[in-house]
Amino acid sequence: MKLSQFDFNLPDDRIAREPSYWRDECRLMVLHKDTGEIEHRQFKDIINYFGKGDTFVLNNTKVFPARLFGKKEKTEADIMVFLLRELNVEQKLWDVIVEPARKIRIGNKLYFGEDDSMVAEVIDNTTSRGRTLRFLYDGPYDEFKRDLFALGETPVPEWVKEHPDPEDVENFQTIFATEEGAVSAPAASLHFSRELLNRMILKDIDKTFITVHMGLGHFREVDVEDLSKHRMDCERMIITPEAADKINRTKKNGGKVVAIGATVVRALETYVTTEHEIRPNDTWTNKFIFPPYDFSIPDAYVSNFHRPKSTMLMSVAAFGGFDNVMNAYEVALKEGYRFGPYGDAMLIL
Repeated sequence: MKLSQFDFNLPDDRIAREPSYWRDECRLMVLHKDTGEIEHRQFKDIINYFGKGDTFVLNNTKVFPARLFGKKEKTEADIMVFLLRELNVEQKLWDVIVEPARKIRIGNKLYFGEDDSMVAEVIDNTTSRGRTLRFLYDGPYDEFKRDLFALGETPVPEWVKEHPDPEDVENFQTIFATEEGAVSAPAASLHFSRELLNRMILKDIDKTFITVHMGLGHFREVDVEDLSKHRMDCERMIITPEAADKINRTKKNGGKVVAIGATVVRALETYVTTEHEIRPNDTWTNKFIFPPYDFSIPDAYVSNFHRPKSTMLMSVAAFGGFDNVMNAYEVALKEGYRFGPYGDAMLIL
């Protein structure tokens, strides 16, 4: 398939700037992929489509304050540093994106905080935009991490809102976030409330958690028309033995595995045995899912509504069928659904 096939007009006012007041009361479009039938519900109605023996797979990654603003030495030029991942704890090395990249060279020092309390040195240029920074900090690691994160802001995508609000610290985090490492929230999981999880228990709907530290790869623009030539960024994924066993038993017993979000789908499909089972792992994945694709693990897929030409839209179209999903997006635009990580959701059965 071609990149241009995933293009459509998304008016700016259709991007949600804030989440629903109650997490589980956003709108939910239900798409039946075998027939193309569409239903309009609230997210909390999702449990009406599942029951005993079914398992929801959720991402328990935790977003950290990844966006920092500082100045370059000597010129005092404003710079933005986006922390991607920690490379070395002892040396305090981080893989980052720096904007504007053209002004930054190896050896440059960058200063953060009102009193320049945090200093970093550029020690490597890994890509045209990426850098490796060594933070120059003499105190204990726990204090360094605390001070570094105190300088950062919640990394809500700039196309959602240019400057995050204090409320975004909580809003841009799932209620079950425990494993720190993501630079963006797994949007489909944002809709789950404690009340909804309790109602799942009452219906004997099971759940399990995997960890996928969501990076910026899902948001990078695809710059090739031939999708087979696009290369996704890697993301850390962890599937524990307990999670793998629960997912495999659900499949074996005829239950439905409900994948909550593109990151979960990506992780479940990364390493699948010939018996259509997953194995516990702690690794990295750069899997790129786009139509046509034969899924092995998920029986249902929950996702938000995504931007044109995005890799997440391609993943959804691979599961629901290209024509079905693109038609559903047309309906969503006509019916006033909200797009983006704070927007409404789609369930594909």
